[in-house]
Amino acid sequence: MKFAPIVLFTHSRLAHTGRAIDSLLRNPEAEASRLIVYSDGVRGPPDASAVRAVRSYLRGISGFNSVQIIQRETNYGLARNIIEGVTEVLAEHRRAIVLEDDLVVSPHFLRFMNDALDLYVDVPQVASIHGYCYPVAEPLPETFFLRGADCWGWATWSRAWAHFEPDGGRLLTQLRTRELTREFDLDGAYPFTRMLEDQVAGRNNSWAIRWHASCFLKDLLTLYPGRSLVENTGNDASGTHCASTDDFSLTAATSPLHVERIEPVPSTQARRAFARFLDRHYSFQARASRAFRRWHRSTA
Repeated sequence: MKFAPIVLFTHSRLAHTGRAIDSLLRNPEAEASRLIVYSDGVRGPPDASAVRAVRSYLRGISGFNSVQIIQRETNYGLARNIIEGVTEVLAEHRRAIVLEDDLVVSPHFLRFMNDALDLYVDVPQVASIHGYCYPVAEPLPETFFLRGADCWGWATWSRAWAHFEPDGGRLLTQLRTRELTREFDLDGAYPFTRMLEDQVAGRNNSWAIRWHASCFLKDLLTLYPGRSLVENTGNDASGTHCASTDDFSLTAATSPLHVERIEPVPSTQARRAFARFLDRHYSFQARASRAFRRWHRSTA
């Protein structure tokens, strides 16, 4: 088997980057995999030493088939770095596994991603493979599909990335014109539409919401594992885009997942489980309840 290149995006978090690399090296497939690292440039004097420390660490990485480090001369920011980096890699390699520096993966992550990439390479309805799964209360199938795309440890092919639409305004117009905003928001469980509105308004610079919307509007699917193969360690307020929360905390799967070709249709069971999980944590009522509890504690 020829393994897909692993594309890792880093900036200034040395400890996170080290954990991500260490976890990848615990995958037996790492030694046959090419690692391509995009190191974003310095935003300003406060992070200059941290960026230098990350780059020094990157130069000492071994254990992969090859390591290529692309050092940005200026600060691209996460969205531009990922969009341009993924586009560059897929122009050459046709498939890729994509990670950010705050993701710790299971020792079975690379096998799952490569097996699934091989299995669905010729299924046009399938846009990507995802490694993370929410810690839902309900049992899930070993693998399942959902409409759209995701961003915490994922893989795709150049044929699918060609559907990526960088213009958030165009995506938002289509969602509204086709009256899909409620479905896009998992029937109100999570404000994906508002996230896209914020991107259009310049209040965030999310590439991920545009990737999700691009695939959603094309009726494309992402394959998920029933047990998460990724742990996000970035929800500790160390990054630009994530606040501190333990809502998504879990331990990545310690046993392999069986990947077999299933019918490319969205799983109603998984969609309901995801919606219930997100509604408990991120619905208006849940957010209002958390705000009230914080206010009550501050006045007690």
